[in-house]
Amino acid sequence: MKKTGAWLARYAMEQIGIRHTFGIPGVHNTELYDELNKSDQIEPILVCHEGGGAFMADAVSRVSDSIGALVIVPAAGVAYAAAGIGEAFLDGIPMLVICGGVRTDLEYGNQLHQMDQHSFIGAFCKKTYLIEDHKDILPTFYDAYEVATRGEPGPVFIEIPVNVQLFSGDVDSIFPYESKKVVPAVDDQALEQAISLIEASERPCIFAGWGAVNASDELIELAEMLNAPIATTLQGLSVVPHDHPLHAGFSFGPASVPAAQRAFEQCDCLIAIGTKFSEIATGSFGVNPPDKLIHIDISPESIGVNFQPSVALVADAQDALSKMTKLIRRKSISDVAGLIHNQKQGYLKEWLAHDSQGKVNPAAFFQDLRQQLPREAITVVDDGNHTYLAAELMPIYGPKRFISPTDFNCMGYSVPAAIGAKLSHPDQDVIAIVGDGCFAMTCMEISTATALGLGVVYFVFNDGELSQIAQAQEIPYNRKPCTSLNRINFEGVALAVGAEYVCLEDHHVMNSAIARALTSARSGKPVIVDVKVDYSKKTAFTQGAVKTNFKRFDFKTKLRIGSRALKRKITG
Repeated sequence: MKKTGAWLARYAMEQIGIRHTFGIPGVHNTELYDELNKSDQIEPILVCHEGGGAFMADAVSRVSDSIGALVIVPAAGVAYAAAGIGEAFLDGIPMLVICGGVRTDLEYGNQLHQMDQHSFIGAFCKKTYLIEDHKDILPTFYDAYEVATRGEPGPVFIEIPVNVQLFSGDVDSIFPYESKKVVPAVDDQALEQAISLIEASERPCIFAGWGAVNASDELIELAEMLNAPIATTLQGLSVVPHDHPLHAGFSFGPASVPAAQRAFEQCDCLIAIGTKFSEIATGSFGVNPPDKLIHIDISPESIGVNFQPSVALVADAQDALSKMTKLIRRKSISDVAGLIHNQKQGYLKEWLAHDSQGKVNPAAFFQDLRQQLPREAITVVDDGNHTYLAAELMPIYGPKRFISPTDFNCMGYSVPAAIGAKLSHPDQDVIAIVGDGCFAMTCMEISTATALGLGVVYFVFNDGELSQIAQAQEIPYNRKPCTSLNRINFEGVALAVGAEYVCLEDHHVMNSAIARALTSARSGKPVIVDVKVDYSKKTAFTQGAVKTNFKRFDFKTKLRIGSRALKRKITG
């Protein structure tokens, strides 16, 4: 039988469960877009910029059971999308990147957009594919999906030349997708070793990352059996509900909140699940795991990179924890939950007591926002000081209800990512916490939300600086070069993209401003809330990470930096 490549690609995408694609049509993919327009299952979404489309696809994969997909043009489209593809690659998020390609049936070179895309994008993808024959389309798409979702997930790249899309070719059969994924078996010997270490310990603790996001119930069961405090990575913040008595907070070292620091003080056995112990998760590698370290991760490449474990378990988190809880017999009666509760209350009181000098106190803002949101609301953050404020002060109550750019650490993530999250959960509240610098990068993408009738609320933390870097500059340098932002009229942005504008200047209007924004969003209109935030009080993460890095300097460097900062403070 004969089918066009575009028809075969659309059929394959339907088979693997794609519901939305993101991108911009061009001369190398118009045939595929025309075919997608016929689909009853897939809705192609026109974006303002391929980078925004990649962030939307990333969010779809993070908050739903569908894989996020791009349909982009070659060369320029791939380059623009690379930031979002890279974020998915380093954060372990599956993504299908479908790209048009130049004609392979012509003798001419130097065609429009002609370049070796695979050398360029290969560093950001688990695998790349070039389709040269119609017979290869279905097997390629199905294999690409398997690769994207197998082991540690990540993006894959498929190039379909325009002539393959456009013309009909012979195929032997049209066959549906059948999963061939195999979950690695838990090593029984390693499991027994892990259980022996746990049962011989006095103060076991748990550190959970995004890799444990589908094992929340099993993780909580284990923690309750051991009475073990749970700290999370930034990306894994939603793995355990904030109001669970054993939830200690983000990270567990010098850059963590007081509850996590205190709860992990006497840790003599650490069970790490679905984490790479990367820089942000560890507060610039400031954590000090005990000798008894059990590391569970589906990716063998993630184990032992920064901290060598006593026991390594290469396994799916849900499978490993399920078997572990069936075999452990140890019970604990320590009052770690009481300690966590008291430390959390104390830290919140400290923040609420901070004088914000007429601006919005972050703790008061997050407290009010949380009270007005349902538990299942999705919070999307960006990269900056607001990220760590949210991680420390915004309670999250369910798996996949908090997403953030982490290891690739892209600014500009949250505006488009919130659109992807809202598309996946149209009946749930989706809010974005975004700094003004991040917002400036991708704010025009809100017009996509307007066109789709998606009521996302964007709380823009407006202080006129790239505050996370400005704070890191101010401590050692006593000045902040190149971090003051050009003034942006956020009300004008709202007018331009068809969003409602709400100004939140101080705590007197906070409750009503948040309520107004949420009400408008629930009617299907995006909202930009201009939050005049007070950043004068530093997060525990910022203080801890700066101290950790400073301690690594040799004496001469410490003296030089300290003397310079003191001199500038005196002289102005």
